[in-house]
Amino acid sequence: MDAFGSLIANFLIPAALVAAAFWAVMKYALPREVRTIFKREFKGYFNSPIAYVLFVVFLGLSNGMSFFFFGVLESQEASLTYTYFQYMPLYLALIVPAVGMRIWSEEQRQGTMELMLTMPLAPWHAIVGKYLAAAAVIFLMLVLSFPIVWTINYLGSPDNGVIFTGFVATFFVALCYLAVTSVLSALSRSQLVAFLISFAICIVIYLAGFPQVSNMLMNLKGGAIVLWPLLKLLNAIGVMPHFTELAKGVLGFRDVVFFTTFVLFCLFATSVAIRMRRA
Repeated sequence: MDAFGSLIANFLIPAALVAAAFWAVMKYALPREVRTIFKREFKGYFNSPIAYVLFVVFLGLSNGMSFFFFGVLESQEASLTYTYFQYMPLYLALIVPAVGMRIWSEEQRQGTMELMLTMPLAPWHAIVGKYLAAAAVIFLMLVLSFPIVWTINYLGSPDNGVIFTGFVATFFVALCYLAVTSVLSALSRSQLVAFLISFAICIVIYLAGFPQVSNMLMNLKGGAIVLWPLLKLLNAIGVMPHFTELAKGVLGFRDVVFFTTFVLFCLFATSVAIRMRRA
């Protein structure tokens, strides 16, 4: 199979199937109010330059850094795990907060949050609709990474199954970062503040997953022992161990449960933050 055929069969068709499944869930499983919020928010990203700028920045970081600095072509690695996907959670720690910072901060800045929440819809309708709209933007961003998949297939015979799971793992990490940003956006009227704090927290949960950092945190002595519960929590929420397993092509139930639980907890925290703002 040529490079273009491999790109279609192993990347674009699976992406289209995921998009179709998402559309089916939106159409038949979620309430009309969620669809209304989703459409409003998704269009909002493309009514301003923000989505286009972030697409360019993300593709410049991910593809550009991989080709010119991390030797994706010279490494002759068939799965892109160590030359491409290994750095994706770091890029996303910058890009995802920029996507999600407007989820609730913009509503608060414009004074429309109270108006929206007094409409005949439950708060969770707005939370889910806004979150899914931002997630769809990130999904589209990852789909636009297809040039690197085409290039690797053109130059050799890569393991496209592992490459696909690498994108799945990357999307899961992005969903976690987005859920964190949703909470911070609900707590702040300023998009800049929401972005900066979300970026810092995303970096923390990114670094906390590395074995070296984890071992250092858990082996602290002296007065730092009073921080042990917090350090244990940081060690538990690190995304990298779960990302690494999925990126290697190992679709583990434990890893999927971790990402799902992380997102659901943050969405619940978002609802609590919104209730606090309304009180």
